[in-house]
Amino acid sequence: MTNEPAALPVLVFDGDCAMCSSLARRTRRWLHVERVEPWQRLDLASIGLDEQRCQAALQWVGADGSIDAAERAVISALRYAGGVWRLPAVVLAAPGIRSLAAAAYRWVARNRHRLPGGTPACQR
Repeated sequence: MTNEPAALPVLVFDGDCAMCSSLARRTRRWLHVERVEPWQRLDLASIGLDEQRCQAALQWVGADGSIDAAERAVISALRYAGGVWRLPAVVLAAPGIRSLAAAAYRWVARNRHRLPGGTPACQR
């Protein structure tokens, strides 16, 4: 864990999960999100998070300190990336679609240990 607060915005993922780590690397590369960090290396309290929230879902802490979790974190990261990523953000945020995105996120989160790149650490 670092003693310095993370620069914001930051996308916070589970660094113990190989699948999450792989997706985090892609997020940095594709979306050009500067801060994509495993929660295990952050001073969570300094950015308004705690271990329980981070174990439960992906977290986005916006430049203004606002926090979104799970599919909302994905939507916020896409919005932040801008450009061609705005369209998927708008689509995922649309009524009806967002509830499908939420269900898909929950399914992946529950089953990530079974998916490619999943590890036993992903089962918690």
